[in-house]
Amino acid sequence: MKRLFSILAIVGIMAFGTVNASTNANTVAAATTAITTTFQNADDAAVADKSFTQQVKERFIEGGPFFMGIVLLCLILGLAIAIERIIYLNLATTNSKKLTQDVEDALNSGGVEAAKEVCRNTKGPVASIFYQGLDRADEDIDAAEKAVVAYGGVQMGQLEKNVSWISLFIALAPMLGFMGTVLGMIDAFDKIEAAGDMNPSLVAGGIKVALLTTVFGLVVAIILQIFYNYIISKIDSIVNDMEDSSITLIDLLVKHKK
Repeated sequence: MKRLFSILAIVGIMAFGTVNASTNANTVAAATTAITTTFQNADDAAVADKSFTQQVKERFIEGGPFFMGIVLLCLILGLAIAIERIIYLNLATTNSKKLTQDVEDALNSGGVEAAKEVCRNTKGPVASIFYQGLDRADEDIDAAEKAVVAYGGVQMGQLEKNVSWISLFIALAPMLGFMGTVLGMIDAFDKIEAAGDMNPSLVAGGIKVALLTTVFGLVVAIILQIFYNYIISKIDSIVNDMEDSSITLIDLLVKHKK
């Protein structure tokens, strides 16, 4: 409708300009330039008004459903595993110093059974390791130490469960993106060969679509890498805490035996 009004305005100017031809020509040119500039600014504003999400959707659709869908699946699965691991690790984090003090007080006041009861009422891998060590306390220190070491390995495996899948998706996403780019480039060169002419407009669209798969693959890998590094650092922190607490437990048992 706006363009129709603009055309009518130009026609009106031209009709009015029959009185003075030279003046009309300048007026029509100025009016046409002003209208063109107005619509160009309006189009630029419409493009600028697009949200980041809308732009990502458009780029995702342009990249093609096959490779983009696989890359998106890697992101969804990787994030699901990462979120599950983060929740698990946060729940597994305990105040080991307080637990050690509670176990020591229980050993001094009620013996091994009281200390085991404290461990049963406390969540986390450190409490589980303590319980296994205390459960062998009636035998000897070597048996308790072996139980602590063995069960520590079991708890470490629980902490690292499914983390390898995140590293797989980190490697897989950019590789799939590169594959999509290579296949897109092959398709572009096939078009050049079929046309027998190196026309940039013939292959520009195909090359752009091919490169989009690489961009999205790298973005997915970067996002998952951030979560992966956080999870690994959290696991290392818990494992160090487990090792320090295990040494402290053995010292407590030796002290209690005397």
